[in-house]
Amino acid sequence: MKIAILSRNSQLYSTKRLNEAILAAGHESMIVDHSLCDIIIEQEGPSIIYKGEKLIGVDAIIPRIGASVTFYGTAVVRQFELMGAFSAVESQAIVRSRDKLRSLQILSKAGLGMPKTAFTNFSKGGEKTLIEQVGGAPLIIKLLEGTQGLGVVLAETKKAGQSVIEAFHGLKARIIVQEFIKEAKGADIRAFIVNGKVVGAMKRQGAEGEFRSNLHRGGKATVIRLSRAEKQAALGAARALGLDIAGVDMLQSARGPLILEVNSSPGLEGIEKATGVNIAGEIVKFIEESVNKKTTKRKIRE
Repeated sequence: MKIAILSRNSQLYSTKRLNEAILAAGHESMIVDHSLCDIIIEQEGPSIIYKGEKLIGVDAIIPRIGASVTFYGTAVVRQFELMGAFSAVESQAIVRSRDKLRSLQILSKAGLGMPKTAFTNFSKGGEKTLIEQVGGAPLIIKLLEGTQGLGVVLAETKKAGQSVIEAFHGLKARIIVQEFIKEAKGADIRAFIVNGKVVGAMKRQGAEGEFRSNLHRGGKATVIRLSRAEKQAALGAARALGLDIAGVDMLQSARGPLILEVNSSPGLEGIEKATGVNIAGEIVKFIEESVNKKTTKRKIRE
């Protein structure tokens, strides 16, 4: 098989590991910078020009689409799908998961546990009501476009919360407000899912004095064995968003696991180093199974 990794940086840990796993499984690997792809739409059918040449014979793709290029990146993924390539993560599922508000709405509809969340238009004077809706202070304020812990603020008091919300609204920045889960103690869990199975899980503990547990913010990761409830919550979240590959972030709370976020391009470095599991290899196995099923179905129809 020819498998293309859609990545803007061939030196990233995740990109290198996926490339190694593809080659180790005996397949042809290529790293394609999706931001340099030209999408050609014509009567003869969809095609992609990359660095002046038409991309042909790609059997499967692994999207590693950064949040800053979601629109164009998902358009490239969709083009590959229309050309008949299998995508390890479907374009529409990436779009669903990248919209934080939409993804939370979908998870709420699926009946999954999550911190109580409120969202409002830029209504002057509505800050106090918004804070009350999530149980008062302390509370978390998040930019809808934030990633890796950026654009996330802990407001210790109602007054501080009102000031931060007013400031974001003044900048016309879209935010959500969430209840603060004190008993989580600055830690969260990431479950890594491939093809309907949890293949690895780690607990991330924030640095001292830091409420965010992101590894990019100095958090530490250790392997963890998920409870049945945590496993079911993680699998349910990925299923609700239509993701075959996902990193599901959860908080441990007094009322059970609470979903924070579902990532459609989860990094491999932290989870592989914490668990010792060959996650990249699991992704390649999933692609092999999926492409073989697709080929078998096509032959049966013929």
